[in-house]
Parts: sequence; structure tokens; C-alpha cells
Amino acid sequence: MIRTEGVTDVTEETFAAEVLDSALPVLVQFTADWCGPCRQLAPVLGEIAREEADRIRIVQLDVDRETAVSVRYGVLATPTLMVFRAGEPVKSIVGARPKRRLLQELEDVLAPNDLDAFPKVRI
Repeated sequence: MIRTEGVTDVTEETFAAEVLDSALPVLVQFTADWCGPCRQLAPVLGEIAREEADRIRIVQLDVDRETAVSVRYGVLATPTLMVFRAGEPVKSIVGARPKRRLLQELEDVLAPNDLDAFPKVRI
């Protein structure tokens, strides 16, 4: 698998704990060793993982080794980027993107929840 600093590898065994149970939104890159666009996207995801660590987690899953997860979520091409929030897929992006465009496509996921925009009041 393509190793990228800041991007965690997940397997079928760790998927629930790392992705579905995460307090933060999680971007899952469905990838493969033979995928050229996946290799191009790796440094972009590493940068976003470091810069946005307080707002989103980024993980990768090898589609050749973890076929059950790929089939469960209907992944037919690599790279597929799927964002999960509260255990549910909320966005899917197919294909590599430059960093600026990917961040634009993730704006709605990275934006604070409406409730986060208001100060918390203690009574």
C-alpha cells in the first residue's frame, strides 16, 4: 500500500473503530498499489491530513486486500474518496484532484456544524 505520513491504513477488522466510530468526519481513500492516480493523490491527502487534523481524519483502504468493505460501499474505481460522518457515508468523490479543488469539494464536510457556530451557554 502507498505509505503517506498522516494517513492511517485501515482493514476490514479496524474499519468500524477507525471510521464508523470516529468523532471526526473521516475521509477514506479506497486505493490500490497499482493505481497511478492514487500515488499522485497520496501527497495531497498527507498535506490535508496534517493541515486539517482537528476537523477530519484521513485513512486509506486497499481494495485488493479488503474487498468486502469495497463491495459494501459500492466502490468500482480507484481512487474513490468517501467521507463518513457519524458512521454514515455522506460524500463520494471518484478520481484524483489537485489539493485546492479537493478542499473545495470537502468544504461542506469541513465546515463546523450549525450548532458549533453558536457559543455554548451554561445555565
